Amino acid sequence: MTIKQGISWAREQLLNSCERPLLEAELLLAYHLQKERVYLHMHEHDEIKNIKAFELLVARRAMHEPYEYIAGKASFYDIELFVEQGVLIPRPETELLIDHASGIIKEKQITRLVEIGVGSGAISIVLARKFPNLQIIATDICDTPLRVAARNIEHFGLQKQITLLKSNLIDEIKEDIEFVISNPPYIADNFALESNVANYEPREALFGGKAGDELLKQIMVDAKNKGVKYLTCEMGYDQKSSLQVFANEIGVKYIDFYRDLSGWDRGFIIQFNKENNE
Repeated sequence: MTIKQGISWAREQLLNSCERPLLEAELLLAYHLQKERVYLHMHEHDEIKNIKAFELLVARRAMHEPYEYIAGKASFYDIELFVEQGVLIPRPETELLIDHASGIIKEKQITRLVEIGVGSGAISIVLARKFPNLQIIATDICDTPLRVAARNIEHFGLQKQITLLKSNLIDEIKEDIEFVISNPPYIADNFALESNVANYEPREALFGGKAGDELLKQIMVDAKNKGVKYLTCEMGYDQKSSLQVFANEIGVKYIDFYRDLSGWDRGFIIQFNKENNE
């Protein structure tokens, strides 16, 4: 089977499992050959070596396994991260969370930050690369994310900036905290996800409770009680109203919401009242 024939065959196999079957066929073949995609078009008449291994990759994707788990890497912001099952695949909308956090870090000259739910390490790594003087403690309650994040942190040489800590939210943190950032689980327990997410990605990184916003509310309370100055989180598109009401109930200086590129409510920034943190 030639490269051209292999792409055509893989595309047909992937028609029902992904939105862009031709692109993913090329990505899988490029991954199999350990070449860039442009190589495929320059060598389309070359024979594919070890065709059975390529067919296995396509079969995995046809069963809705995410490409990122197959390849073991995910692109995010301006970097590529190691990922595996048990770790949430970083999403493009989370890049907006980083951009909003960056504005606060610059304006308020934040030097200490905590990330809740480190996952692959995506958020902490990007922020550490953007702000070399920033010290970050990144927590997670699960061992697999902590292990994968450690691998990514070492890959980028950021061990002196980022400290990993196994903790439920910020329970185990003893240091003073200026700023907390999190992309926590915020999907309602009964929400039906697509099979590529539901069957492969970790439930504990997706579902946030019966309504979905329970963990977000707990983070808000914990941050307030710990004397945190600023909190920014990603959230569900339908949670703005409930979180606004809750913020008013616990008392904050302000809560601002931001939208993603599709116009959906996607996150919030809170500044806590100084008197409430004393």
